[in-house]
Amino acid sequence: MLVIPKQKPVLENLNIYYLNVKKLLEHFQGEIGTGGVYFKSHAAEGVIFFDQNELLSGFLRDRDNEITGQKAIERLLAAGDDYNFSVNIYEISTEEVYYWASIHAAEKIYKDLSTEFTDLEGLIKKMSSEKLTGYIDVSIGNGKDVGLLFLVNGKIMGGSYSWANGSPSLSKEDQDLLIQKSKDLGGSFNVCRIPLAKSVTEREPDYNGPKHTDKAILILEELLVIFEKVIRSKGKKGFDFQKLLKQKLVEHADRYAFLDPFAGEFDYRKNKITFSGQASDRNLVVAVFAVVKETAQELGLLSPLIENLDAWSVKHSEELAVYGISF
Repeated sequence: MLVIPKQKPVLENLNIYYLNVKKLLEHFQGEIGTGGVYFKSHAAEGVIFFDQNELLSGFLRDRDNEITGQKAIERLLAAGDDYNFSVNIYEISTEEVYYWASIHAAEKIYKDLSTEFTDLEGLIKKMSSEKLTGYIDVSIGNGKDVGLLFLVNGKIMGGSYSWANGSPSLSKEDQDLLIQKSKDLGGSFNVCRIPLAKSVTEREPDYNGPKHTDKAILILEELLVIFEKVIRSKGKKGFDFQKLLKQKLVEHADRYAFLDPFAGEFDYRKNKITFSGQASDRNLVVAVFAVVKETAQELGLLSPLIENLDAWSVKHSEELAVYGISF
């Protein structure tokens, strides 16, 4: 299955005839850290997912066959000899790229469940309670409409729907429509689990420095101080930043257990962080960054936050590159 989160591309509609794909990937591994390169022509399509250190996975599909993994990467690196691809580059967050890179290896754990016996809404709740990382494949009626619901640790992170051109979408309306169509027209479901060989909570930093260095803590302290100032400068003077932060830490604790306020490992108050957990610097920074970015997006403050982080980004550019951090 070829799926890639297609938010606005970093670059789009590049002609492969003029590209050195290997050098292109090397450039964007340094430029954006984590992402995907999507290849599309009338005869084939493919994708290579990458982080700042390696090419994680590939998928290539043409009229005759499908290729995954390293073989697909090798074919796509030399694709200019075979296909007239148009190439788009997408930035994908560190939290998501390993999911998308592993989706082709998903294993089916429930097959051909029918609406005669299974309610889609109930199935979603069951998979959420079981902390599924994978997806639910939904066929409505006789297959006229289809959809995919993507889950990470039981949380729905979007979907793909036939009536929306099949591109990944965060639309709650489309998700609700899929559930309603399954009730009205019936259908069948397959549930697939993704074996994440690499995940953001498992990967260790690529340097051998000590864990929880003062530098990592300083970077995060400055980030949180700036974020709090942005919130207050936008007319939210009575805003309880500590309460908001605690709520967001709880929401992310299923993925980053060391952020759980009730575990007492991570604490931020009076512009200072204390951390007693065993997570590496990189995982700590990535986790807090994910919390801040998501919160800023929900408050509609991502653009002003980015503007206020210019000096911070320059000051810590080397460390942020190592951690794979970018807005």
